[in-house]
Amino acid sequence: MSDSTYFSLNQQAWDERAKVHFDSQFYDVPGFMQGNSSLTEIESAELSEIEVRGKSMLHLQCHFGLDSLSWARLGAKVTGVDFSAPAIEKARELNQALNLDAQFICSDVYSYGETAKTEFDLVFTSFGTICWLPCIDTWAQVVANSLKSGGIFYMAEFHPIRDFLAGESYFHAPAPYVYDEGTYTENGAGHEASMASWSHPLSRVITALIDAGIKIDKVSEFPFSPYDCFEGLEQREPKRFSQWIGTHALPLVYSIKGTKI
Repeated sequence: MSDSTYFSLNQQAWDERAKVHFDSQFYDVPGFMQGNSSLTEIESAELSEIEVRGKSMLHLQCHFGLDSLSWARLGAKVTGVDFSAPAIEKARELNQALNLDAQFICSDVYSYGETAKTEFDLVFTSFGTICWLPCIDTWAQVVANSLKSGGIFYMAEFHPIRDFLAGESYFHAPAPYVYDEGTYTENGAGHEASMASWSHPLSRVITALIDAGIKIDKVSEFPFSPYDCFEGLEQREPKRFSQWIGTHALPLVYSIKGTKI
């Protein structure tokens, strides 16, 4: 199967997930509409309101836009990109209902990178994004090409060690891991779909960004996930879900912050 075939497979799955997720307690759209932020403690601490206010931000793989709109509430001028048409439709509906000025584009990351010309002050992506992309070098080049000189890149992502312990390869392979899976929200029963994902070790992500012209300013690892979205997680602190081997917590999230040279 070609990468385009795998993309189509994933797009079908995420089209269905967008509809399910929008009505889930996990995403809590009603609470968001009442003023709650969808941003977690990790990105909120590492990408400050001072850094985003009045700045143009590109949010890659934005799903139906809760994080995009959370940044917009903090004063960023946000453009969200996602390949799921139902997700983008929901994002636009939320943007209009909240009277915000975010823009949303329906496109996969690679296609967006081939046509986009706008350079942003910030590029942001978070949680469960890059595993759906076969080539991390192309992704990193899209990030770099989308940033102004001196612009900030920030990502928070699930740590690849967890997928390795779940049976997937830690290191990248051209052929994806193809599987049938339900979704991670509490209302996901009966919504299983075939999906394809690729492994990207932390070293390769960092190197790809460096090669694309991003100076790495900070790399962090966290012994918890802000979401209860995997099997075997235990909450010992509020909104922190950990997995333990003996007395040692696994690294479940990493973040990278960098600057366009």
